[in-house]
Amino acid sequence: MKAIDNALLSGSVVLSFAASLWVHNCLAQNPPSAATRQAAQALAASVCAHCHGPEGRSTDPAVPQIAGQQRDYIEVQLKAFRAQTRRDPEAHDYMWGISSAWLDEKIMTEIAGYFSSQSPAPGKAGDRATIAIGKRLYEKGSPDRSIPACSTCHGEGAEGMSVFPRLAGQHAQYLARQLQMLRIRLRDSPLMHGVARDLTDSEIAALAAYLQSK
Repeated sequence: MKAIDNALLSGSVVLSFAASLWVHNCLAQNPPSAATRQAAQALAASVCAHCHGPEGRSTDPAVPQIAGQQRDYIEVQLKAFRAQTRRDPEAHDYMWGISSAWLDEKIMTEIAGYFSSQSPAPGKAGDRATIAIGKRLYEKGSPDRSIPACSTCHGEGAEGMSVFPRLAGQHAQYLARQLQMLRIRLRDSPLMHGVARDLTDSEIAALAAYLQSK
């Protein structure tokens, strides 16, 4: 395990160094606005794609799809990583160092714009009964437990709105983990703490399966 961790760390260092050189060259050779856009796309293709896949379509079920994600949401999350106010394990294990090393406000805005403009990954089919339970919970919530419908903030098609993320087509494994971390407040989100608090493990699994299918 130590050897794997060292290999991952070494790879991250090499990627960060290469990305820094690429950003420097882009900024040196182009006007500011064009340079920022080009530098952001270079980082997206060379560093972000290493985990999130080409154009943000991840093949690792533990790593989120970010292609077609809401621009405002991506930008807010990048700023939270850089400020180290997003405290879930994956944030400080992977994104704190990357974001603080070479992301500034303009680069973050352009990276968010780049990934939000990509075509989202298609949904994946799953168990119909489980998906039906998730669909009902997403669309109607659970009024007797004061759990609102997810669609209120995330949209009828789970496409997201502004700082409320797109959930459609997201990996079920990733979604389930995020909901679990929100439930126990390992990930900060006051609005979601109240929603996730009363969700059972089976409801989280059903919601994740439904959203992955869209």
